[in-house]
Amino acid sequence: MDKEAHKKLADDFVELLRTTNRDGIEELIRYLQEETDFFTAPASAKYHGAFESGLLMHSINVCAELNLDPNSKVYPSETIIIVALLHDICKANFYGVEMRNRKNEQDQWENYPFYVVNDQLPYGHGEKSVYIISSFMKLTRDCLLYTSDAADE
Repeated sequence: MDKEAHKKLADDFVELLRTTNRDGIEELIRYLQEETDFFTAPASAKYHGAFESGLLMHSINVCAELNLDPNSKVYPSETIIIVALLHDICKANFYGVEMRNRKNEQDQWENYPFYVVNDQLPYGHGEKSVYIISSFMKLTRDCLLYTSDAADE
């Protein structure tokens, strides 16, 4: 993803969060922008979104999908936005990069970057996301239940 596309995706993410008008949302945004790698982190080490900014892209995609899901209409729009965009907040500062060896197309060994888990807060996936979000804002019961469910899928 080029820098311009990344900036637009990150700006869209932030603006969606701001539409929730929740107390603490600006502090949470500042935390994500200044103290984490959320906007450049992968979504996983080797599965979906295992590339730079995969977490950002995955979060935006989940938000789009949830807005299309008729079952999600029972929740307020702010719940959908918070859950979709932040269900994997626990993956910020979660991955590191190491170098590994592999053979290339010319059958030559080469180094390549590989994502590895560097978990500094070993909670369960959903619980950790709820814990981090709760440090900045109060979550409704719907958000608590939905975030835990979404993060565990």
